[in-house]
Parts: sequence; structure tokens; C-alpha cells
Amino acid sequence: MAFLTLDNVSHYYFSTTGYTKALEDISLSIDEGEFVSIIGPSGCGKSTILSIIARLMQQTEGHIKLKNEPLADSSLNIGYMLQQDYLFPWKTVMDNILLGPKINGQITDQTKIHARQLLADVNMAETENDFPSELSGGMRQRIALVRTLITNPEILLFDEPFSALDYVTKLKLENLVAKLMETYNKTAILVTHDLGEAISMSDRIFLMETAPGRIAKTFEVPEELRNEAPFFVRRHPKYQPIFDKIWKHLNDDMSDENKGVTTDERNN
Repeated sequence: MAFLTLDNVSHYYFSTTGYTKALEDISLSIDEGEFVSIIGPSGCGKSTILSIIARLMQQTEGHIKLKNEPLADSSLNIGYMLQQDYLFPWKTVMDNILLGPKINGQITDQTKIHARQLLADVNMAETENDFPSELSGGMRQRIALVRTLITNPEILLFDEPFSALDYVTKLKLENLVAKLMETYNKTAILVTHDLGEAISMSDRIFLMETAPGRIAKTFEVPEELRNEAPFFVRRHPKYQPIFDKIWKHLNDDMSDENKGVTTDERNN
């Protein structure tokens, strides 16, 4: 039984002059513990899918089930991590992390112990009394990750969480997130424009096309890559073939001067 299923999901944005069909007939299923990525051109509805799964908006058509229960009726926690960390600057690291449990009236001694364990997991154990202004961008994203995990979500949604970071920090956080998802057996969906990131972190990749947004193709990441830490995937012999295969579908009208470009050149 699939952990999360979307069945013929479509979504329209309405205005006073008409409407835009953002998504059309999105159908997919994700298994428990699976890490999938959604890639595609800007405007194809990647973030709309995450917003619908996060229950921030309701799809216009179609059905979504989480653990075989309608998403709207499910009480399961869903974590949502964005490109910006949205830490409150006047609160300490620990206060930012415990904000969700505090709002829900669920702060206990065990919650604080769990928060400190998660801080240790992301190598930030000494920062609980620091303020966000004292942290680098990568450190702030680690705190945002802990804040997302503290509520013990059943599924985590990542909307380009590393895109504003420098390349080295980005690679380190890819490794960290992949390790934590495996350690805590979490199901995850990543939206990204970075094909290398999608391949390095995912079990499967959904490629979307636009106007309206549809799933054009699904790619299985080779097992040899799934067994590697993201940091090492990009140098694995199996990496370039899957990169080129997906790149071809992303760029069917690619000009002659772009053909034969190496992975590193495309990412620069």
C-alpha cells in the first residue's frame, strides 16, 4: 500500500478575469521511507503540489490520500521546509525550534531532550542559546531542519531549501538531510531546479512539463547511486548516464552548441 497517493489532481488559480490551470491530472504514489524529487521548468506547478500536500490549499479536482486516508481528514503531521529559514530573530535557537510544540501545548522535558538530540544530529549542539544573527546561512538552515523534525512529521516537504547557499554548504546539507531521512525513516519530497541535487538525493525523480503542469516522465535512480551518500554520487560512474538521460528530456530542443556539454559545465 502506498504511503502517499495523488489521483488525477488538478488545480486552477481563479481571478476576476478568468483562470489559470496550474496542474492537470497529477497522479503519483510514494512509498513509506522513499525520497523523491520533482523537477521541471519554472511555472510548472512544483511548489503548488507541495502546498496542496501541506494542506495550505485544496486541489480543485482529484483525490489525495495519506496512509490510505483522505488527506483532509488525516491528523498526521507534515513538515514543510522552504528556501528561507524564517527564524524569528528575537528568539534563541532553542526557542525557535520549540515554537511548534509550544503553539500546540506539547512542550515537555522529553521534547527538550529530543530537541537537543536533533541539534547534536546536525552538529549544532552548542548553539541552543544563540540568536539567528550569530549563525551563517547554512547553520540557520540546519536549525530550520531541526524545527521541522521536532514535530515528528510523517512526511517532509522540501521546497528548494539549499538554493540560496554556496556550493560547498549545499553539498554538506544534502548529505546531512539524506542521512537524517534514513536515520528517522522519513518519507520526503524535494522540489528543486538542480538536476544533480535531485539525482544525488532521490530514489525516484518526477519530471514535470508546463502549461498546465503535468508529470511528463518518471525516472528511477540506479540502486548504486541510492546506496551512496549524496556528496559522492556526482563522481560515480552511473551518475553521468542518468544525468544525460534526464537532461535530454528537459532539453529536447537543445541547440547544437549545448550538446556534449559535461555535467560540471551545465551546473556552472
